[in-house]
Formats: sequence, structure tokens, C-alpha cells
Amino acid sequence: MGTNWKTGDGVATGFDSYDDLPERVLGYPTVFAALRLGEPDVRTVVDYGCGPGKVSLRVAQRHDVRVHAADISATMLDIARTRRAHPRVAHHLLDRPRLDFLADDSVDAAMCCYVFINIGDLDVIRAIAAEAHRVLRPGGRFAVLDTNPDTTGIRFSTFESGEPGVRYEAGAQRRVLLHLPDGGVLELLDHHWPRDTYGEVLTAGGFRDVTVAAPLLGDVAGAEVAGSLLEVERPAEAVHAPFLITVGVK
Repeated sequence: MGTNWKTGDGVATGFDSYDDLPERVLGYPTVFAALRLGEPDVRTVVDYGCGPGKVSLRVAQRHDVRVHAADISATMLDIARTRRAHPRVAHHLLDRPRLDFLADDSVDAAMCCYVFINIGDLDVIRAIAAEAHRVLRPGGRFAVLDTNPDTTGIRFSTFESGEPGVRYEAGAQRRVLLHLPDGGVLELLDHHWPRDTYGEVLTAGGFRDVTVAAPLLGDVAGAEVAGSLLEVERPAEAVHAPFLITVGVK
């Protein structure tokens, strides 16, 4: 069994304190661009697996959209509501993959950030993709952001996923270390899904025009790294892509 995200209060508070530096420099901007946030026809967004609400808040602050932030963890949602409340963000507690509060074809964009890697059951992952497809309008986009399975074992600026030199089979558990600002380390267990799995899941869920991106530092315009851990000569993120972003269109 992997990390208990549903009832692990210590996990929730530790994850909330984690500085998502490479994610906010490389991962999330790539997701936002892929979902075409800022376009006039994108007004409603689903953040499936919103955690403590960091990404949902950034979306609402930067774009004139309504965000449905959903998660299985009541503790995560309490943190999101308390620390990252926003008038255009609604929080929803999930007890199954289905987004019962949303009608068919009712949203313009959807994203899952660090959701698939925390699920060891491929059928559940497929159900989430199918549910994203159900609630999206025709032409809506779905983006999945996870750590890059091709760079497992590499020490990035704030995290490392998996052991160096270990070959992981599909669905296998990996140890993840999140390096916290106070010098502590949050240890988690997630699951390894090969690159092909993401495209296969989205295609099986009904999505078309599936694309995959693995950005390096320098690929994302306007990335702010001054004064951060990334402001060193050739950081790992400039050589090895830390994230995989898979996008499909309904």
C-alpha cells in the first residue's frame, strides 16, 4: 500500500509545507498553457486531486475562471479552505472517482496533478480519466502532470522519486523524498507508471490528439528562478526533465 493521502494528517501538513519550486517553474505553467487558460472560452476548470489548494489558488489568481477543487482528503481540503480561500474556488470532498457535483459537458478544462502516481490500481486511474472526459465539454482539454518516469532516481532541487539505478515495473511502489524548507524530509510512497501508460489511459478514456511534454529548465518562458535553488550552474532540472505532462482533447 502506498501513502495514505485520505486520512494521513501528517502527510497533509507536510505536503502543504513543501516548496513546490520546480513544479511552479516548469510543471504548472506547462499545464496552464496546455489547458489554454486565459482564452475567453475557458471559464470553468476542474482541479482533480487538489490537495492543499496551491494549484487551484494560482489558477484563480491568474485567470478569470471558476475552479472546482476536489480531493479525497478532508484534511487537505480543510487546509485549502483555511489558507487558500478564493471566491472563485469551490472545494469538494470525494469518496469515489465520480464528480457527482458536475453535469456532463459542463466544464472547459480539467487537470490532475500528482494523482495518477499516487494510485496503484490502473482501473481507478482509468475511471478518473473517463470521469474527466464526461464532465468536459466537446473541445475541452484534460492535462495530467506527474513526475517523469524516465528520470526516476535523479535528485532534483526539492525532491527525488525512486532509487538511482533501480528499474521499476508498471505500478511498482517507489520511495519519494520531498525536501522541506525547514531542512526536514517528507517520505512518501507512490507508484511508477511508464510514459506509455498515460497516453493509453487518456486514449481509452475517449480523448483524442493526445500529446506529451517533458519540459526542461529554459523551455518555459518567464520562469522565475532568481534567488532560488534553481539558480545554480546546470541544475538537474536543466538536464533531466522532472515532469511528464500528458494532454488530451475531448
